[in-house]
Amino acid sequence: MSEIHAQTVSYVRETMLPEQEPPVTERGAIKWVRENLFSSWLNGLLTLISLYFVYWVLSHTLGWMVYGIWDASSLSECRAIRDELYGEGANVACWAVIADRWHQLLFGFYPAEAYWRPVLALILFGGALAPILFDGLPRKMLMLSIAAPFVCYWLLWGGTIWGPAAVALGFVIGGMIYAYSQSIIGVLGATIAAVLVPILYWLFLAGPIAGALGNTLPIGINAIGSAEFGGFLLALVIGASGIILSMPLGVVLALGRQSDLFIINKFSVLFIEVIRGVPLIVWLFTASLLLNYFLPPGSNFDLMLRVIIMVTLFSSAYIAEVVRGGLAALPRGQYEGADSLGLNYWQSMQLIILPQALKISIPGIVSSFIGLFKDTTLVVFVGLSDPIGFSNLIRATTDWNGIYWELFIFIGLCFFMFCFAMSRYSQYLERKLRTDHR
Repeated sequence: MSEIHAQTVSYVRETMLPEQEPPVTERGAIKWVRENLFSSWLNGLLTLISLYFVYWVLSHTLGWMVYGIWDASSLSECRAIRDELYGEGANVACWAVIADRWHQLLFGFYPAEAYWRPVLALILFGGALAPILFDGLPRKMLMLSIAAPFVCYWLLWGGTIWGPAAVALGFVIGGMIYAYSQSIIGVLGATIAAVLVPILYWLFLAGPIAGALGNTLPIGINAIGSAEFGGFLLALVIGASGIILSMPLGVVLALGRQSDLFIINKFSVLFIEVIRGVPLIVWLFTASLLLNYFLPPGSNFDLMLRVIIMVTLFSSAYIAEVVRGGLAALPRGQYEGADSLGLNYWQSMQLIILPQALKISIPGIVSSFIGLFKDTTLVVFVGLSDPIGFSNLIRATTDWNGIYWELFIFIGLCFFMFCFAMSRYSQYLERKLRTDHR
């Protein structure tokens, strides 16, 4: 009797009830829909309106895209095929312009027989980025990362191999000076020497050395000028160069703005505020039109190089402000902790301050990079044929005069793929570096 009584008392239980599945409304897709789409009457109303809008858009565009025509050599031929298949005046896309002119949208005026060179350069560039972006790869792959910029330049522009080799030698000289002169002139003096000596070498010695080696051992491939670049090849070269070069320069400017040294601080502030206070298109016009007035007579400064320099400087000013925000977000105790460990300025920045500041700044940095890559379309105003510029050239021909949406949709999808990949990597990096265990 006592055993039965123990089982019936509400607050005393000796046996567990068998497990049961949760209600249908509390599991699976039904739970997700209820919590995310119909959690309240307002959310339910907005969901229905959104579904109707999506239906309206798809009903007006899906058939236009799916039933498009891919095999035609001109817009008039595309329309004739459309009238024969779907009736006169049917609303279908003419994707044949993509099939006919994809090589121009991707490579510009680059010679067709040399398409393998930018493709190989893109593969090498991806392989060089891999060990930097993902730490699970062998560290030996960093040798590819070091050599890739010079090899990619040689593949894209061609010419003698000794030109990129002579430029690479300047970095080797700077590294050796920094490594062996610290004990003599200190870290600051070694840093200054490691910057000035390579610059002087590039200005006065790199050209003659490359020329002499080229005359002695003429190793190289056909040279292709910057005027032949266009389409997404041009956008990738300018965007990738600006992103890679602006990141370290932006960090240096952010540290300079935080510096207690008067000249360095004021120079950094002046540079950042002037660059950020003027639109990029103005700086591009400056690079295109005004920069030659400040060069010696007869000098030929490549337009693409001028654009890359201006884009890099413009992006570095924005990166500097993003990084400065990360530095300002760190508690004062982090700086005091570095001082208590006896670390000097550069050691504390390298080991304690910058890693935390850059982690905080990841969303802003990647957002600046995405904006920079999209802003490469502005080079069309200075005479360079980016994808938008080539769409205008294609539409100006008699074969494809009058076509619009197909070209812009293709260009938009290509830009979306690159920008979405950068966005997803930034989210992956944030999750990987998260330390709050939430």
